[in-house]
Amino acid sequence: MSVYKHIYRAYDGKVTPVWTRVFVLARYGFAEAWSSKITIGLFTLCLLPPIVFLIGIYLANNSIARALMGGLDPQGLPINARFFLILLEVQSWFALALTSWIAPRLITFDLADNALPILLSHPISRFGYVLGKLIALLASLSVVTWTPCLLLFAYQSYSSPLPWAAANLQIAAGLLAGELIWIAFLSILGLAVSSWVKWRVAATGAIFAAVFVPAGVGGIVTGVLRTKWGFLLNIPFMMTSLWQRLLGAPESARANFYLPTGAIVATLVLACFICAAMLNARIRAREVVRG
Repeated sequence: MSVYKHIYRAYDGKVTPVWTRVFVLARYGFAEAWSSKITIGLFTLCLLPPIVFLIGIYLANNSIARALMGGLDPQGLPINARFFLILLEVQSWFALALTSWIAPRLITFDLADNALPILLSHPISRFGYVLGKLIALLASLSVVTWTPCLLLFAYQSYSSPLPWAAANLQIAAGLLAGELIWIAFLSILGLAVSSWVKWRVAATGAIFAAVFVPAGVGGIVTGVLRTKWGFLLNIPFMMTSLWQRLLGAPESARANFYLPTGAIVATLVLACFICAAMLNARIRAREVVRG
C-alpha cells in the first residue's frame, strides 16, 4: 500500500523508564488473574485455615475462653514450631492449587491468541515480559502464603502472656524464607508449564502433574534401588524437610531418608533452570506459519 502523506514523525515526548515497563504487564496480569470468580473462590478457601489457626492461638492464650469451651487443657494447644509448620504446609498446598488456576490465565491466552509478537514488538524484552507475569503471580501467592503466616506469628507474639517473639524469631524467619522459596518455585514452574500447553484446563492439570508425577517416580526409584536419592524427585518430601529445618521443627523423616540441605537446594535450583530454559524456548517474538 502506498503512503501518500509524509507527515508522520517519530514520537519525541517523554519516555517511560525501562525499569517500570514490566509493572504495566504485572498490573494487567494481576487484574486478569483476579477477574475470575473461581480465583475469588479459591482465595476464600485459602483464608479458611488461617482463621482456624487464629482460633487455636486465641484459645491457647485465653484461659476464660478455654473454660467456656469445657476446660480445655492448654498443653493440648502448644503454639510452637510444629504448629506453624502445619500452617505453612497447608497454605503452601493451597498455593499450588491457586497457581494451577492463575498461571495459565497469565500466559496461555497470549500464546493461544498469537499475541506475543505484538506484545514483544513494544519496547519490552522477553525477560521483561516473563518478569511482569512472574511479579503478578508472586503477588497473588503472597497474599495466601507468607502474609497470613506472619500475621498469625505477630498475633501469637501479642497474645502470649510470656515474652514469646524474641525466643521464636527463627519461626518467623523460617516462615518467610520457606514460603518465598516455595512461591518462587511454583511461579516459574507454573509459567513454564503453561507456556507449552495452550489449553488452559490441560495446563492446570499439567502443573499438578509436574509436582506429583516425579514424586511417584522418585518413590519407585527409592524402592527399587534402595537409595534415598530418589526422594530428590519428590518435591513434597523435599519441601517438607526444608521447611522443618528452616522453622526448627522436629524431623519427621527417618534417619536413613535424610537428605542434605545442599542437595535439596541444588535440586530446586536445577528445576528452576530447566523451567527458565522452557520459557526461553517458548517465549519468542515471532510466529511460525505453516503453509
